[in-house]
Amino acid sequence: MNHPSAYRDKRVIVLGLARSGVSVAKVFHSLGAEVVVNDMKKRELCPEADELTALGISVLCGYHPSDLVTADTALLVKNPGIPYTAAPVQQAIEHGVEIITEVEAAYWLSPAPIIGITGSNGKTTTTTWLGELLTAAGLKPIIAGNIGRPLCEAALEATPEDWLVAELSSFQLKGTNAFRPRIGLLLNLAETHLDYHGGMDDYVASKAKLFVNQTAEDIAVLNWDDPICRRISEGLEAKLLPFSLYERLETGVYVEPPFSREDGSPNAGCEPVARQIVYRSAASEDAKVVVPVDELGIPGRHNVANALAAVAASIAAGAAIERLVEPLRQFKAVEHRLEYVREAGGVKYYNDSKATNPASTMMAIGSLPGKIVLIAGGLDRGSDYMELLPIFRDRLKGLVALGETRGKLARVAELAGLGSVEIAEPVEDAERTLRQAVKQAAALAGPGDIVLLSPACASWDMFASYEQRGRIFKESAHTL
Repeated sequence: MNHPSAYRDKRVIVLGLARSGVSVAKVFHSLGAEVVVNDMKKRELCPEADELTALGISVLCGYHPSDLVTADTALLVKNPGIPYTAAPVQQAIEHGVEIITEVEAAYWLSPAPIIGITGSNGKTTTTTWLGELLTAAGLKPIIAGNIGRPLCEAALEATPEDWLVAELSSFQLKGTNAFRPRIGLLLNLAETHLDYHGGMDDYVASKAKLFVNQTAEDIAVLNWDDPICRRISEGLEAKLLPFSLYERLETGVYVEPPFSREDGSPNAGCEPVARQIVYRSAASEDAKVVVPVDELGIPGRHNVANALAAVAASIAAGAAIERLVEPLRQFKAVEHRLEYVREAGGVKYYNDSKATNPASTMMAIGSLPGKIVLIAGGLDRGSDYMELLPIFRDRLKGLVALGETRGKLARVAELAGLGSVEIAEPVEDAERTLRQAVKQAAALAGPGDIVLLSPACASWDMFASYEQRGRIFKESAHTL
């Protein structure tokens, strides 16, 4: 696409409301485009519609008109979660209409350089942590994107002195064409969202779009421990700044001494070896110590990796290393990501509702000491969840399964030899089902144990979002 100002007097379709749809519709309308917004939800379920209608924007709710996208449509801006099989998207493809997500428009609007963060797991933690590191370094971050705030809204606020720090999903990146972040950060890649992408190849290609428009003036921060990330790094034009838990790097951010891949210790911060996060530049033979690993504010080896990534991106943005130490020490878990809720009867409760795939749940279980009663289950995307079997066998005391995948997860638990496996059977509403699951988990747990909500699945079979699921869990834990 061109800059949004180039669409004056041209027809622009915004598909899907929500916050990002409202934001991008306002942008194009303010610049003189003929904007039509369409959402399949009924009008009474679209509270944003009245605001747009009052501005003179056409809003169509409850159906997709058969003539919504025509040959004279200049652009389709699609909500990231809407699949490419949706009728209006197919119409756009047939008519040769360019299809983008809000990320592309925000790129054209932003006067600030962009740091784009993506990956299968750890995006929100790393984005939030990076924001705190940049703030401590005096570099004026604005946090937006998949983390909650629309990118277009943030882009309009930004100045050239800011950094626009954007959490980006594969759905968002798939709908970009010219998007070029000054710093691109890829955390890891695991099988997830394959129902949307149709396979791993499209998923990886969508994530890799973070780097395709970068030049030698830009920086690519990648996880050197992930073989797919390492493969993506081949042939990039951007300067490469890798990070690693397991290797000493000639240039990059890594752990010294490195972790062993064979070491199955569940909590990196409790290991007897005194490890440190260090940075080595291409211009120096000596690595500079950033902070001891056991002083990081949140536990777990995966969070050490998140810290490495955030440190690398901060250094790439020009942060002084000494300014990063305190925010690395003081950072606490973000809401719904291995979030400590309370202790009751000697049992600790943790909310990890943002764990929407098995790899994320494995990381959460591995980060907590002691025996765990897990609450898991949700939207069925076709996985058999057998990768969870070893950690179920080694770390779980019990399982309460719910949602569409409850039978699959219960089967894995039985194969793992768990004696305490319960099903939270669906009742008249999802909230009551989850509240019952918390009570079942509490009954299985004893003093010294942990009840962990880490679903390994998306929430959309029962809840509007993982945030809603997490809030209900926390409320339930507080009312036991």
